[in-house]
Amino acid sequence: MDNPSMIRRIEHDHFRFREIVRGRIKSGLRKYVSKGELIARVGKNKVSVPIPQIELPRFKFDHSQGQGVGSGEGEPGDPTGGQPQPGSGEAGEGEGEHVLEVEVELEELAKILGEELELPNIQPKGQAEVESRREKYTGLRNTGPESLRHMKRTWKKALRREIAQGTYDPSNPSIIPLREDRRYRSWKVKTEPQYNAAIIYMMDVSGSMGAEQKEVVRITAFWIDLWLRHQYKNIQSVFIVHDATAKEVDQETFFHLRESGGTKISSAYSLCRDIIEERFPSDDWNIYPFHFSDGDNWSGKDSAWCIQLLEEYLLPRSNQFCYGQVKSAYGSGQFKRDLDQNLSDVDGLVTTAIPGREGILDAIREFLGKGR
Repeated sequence: MDNPSMIRRIEHDHFRFREIVRGRIKSGLRKYVSKGELIARVGKNKVSVPIPQIELPRFKFDHSQGQGVGSGEGEPGDPTGGQPQPGSGEAGEGEGEHVLEVEVELEELAKILGEELELPNIQPKGQAEVESRREKYTGLRNTGPESLRHMKRTWKKALRREIAQGTYDPSNPSIIPLREDRRYRSWKVKTEPQYNAAIIYMMDVSGSMGAEQKEVVRITAFWIDLWLRHQYKNIQSVFIVHDATAKEVDQETFFHLRESGGTKISSAYSLCRDIIEERFPSDDWNIYPFHFSDGDNWSGKDSAWCIQLLEEYLLPRSNQFCYGQVKSAYGSGQFKRDLDQNLSDVDGLVTTAIPGREGILDAIREFLGKGR
């Protein structure tokens, strides 16, 4: 039979351990983000997080009695059996670092991100589809399938009936439930709104965007995706790459393709407009375009066309349009200045500079801190 106090103690210890892990992740979040080490550890619904310096349980031996297994003649350092074998090197002085791999739900990781960055929950726009789902069992009924019979409550009902009728014999506590005693689990059907969201990632893949710049984008996109999927149940992602021309690609190609041509940002914005028009009507979808570049563009004329596309089409149809400018040795950074100069007072546009991996967390706060 299970010991209730022992079960409660185990549950309490498990809760404490999870809180320790949670605290370690929060305190080291900037390190996890900048290194990008969690991305390769993602499973279907969980991520494996390496947590160093957690004290692990270990045996401690009491040598005060001088008795027990292992006592007897011998000197410290003598082998326990066989002949001494030569070794190489010297013994180290310090303890090794213990690294524990802990699985964390992606949902929990998103909550930690939101708490650390103080991100507000998003207020969706557009029409919501109503989704019906069956909740957990919350009540009892007098009728139902036998597979849902609640044995404990059925037995209690039968016991009360026999006591009330005076037929209960404590010396022979044989209780046989009647049909009227049976109780069955029931559930509540709850309806809740479900909003759709589309994330459209755009990235400059011209020659000035190197491997490190793409890695910064990859890490940033992972955490953006994590948060938005925490906010929405139905999400579709689109990936657009561009140099002088733009094209839609899959996720793998998006993060690894590199071209050597020039940069024409309007090609990506035009394709983004076409995709929204064809697939994501703004009345039904919450739309989040994210564009990453080092700030170089083909010409001032093309930048002016991008600003016009933003003003007339993309911004009115998007919850928020985000531009992240990744620092590059070859990028001028002019495009962000053009956006800030012409659209600084326009609601729904967020621009931020990402100097490197250390700036990813700050960029995510800028992008997601408006709650749009």
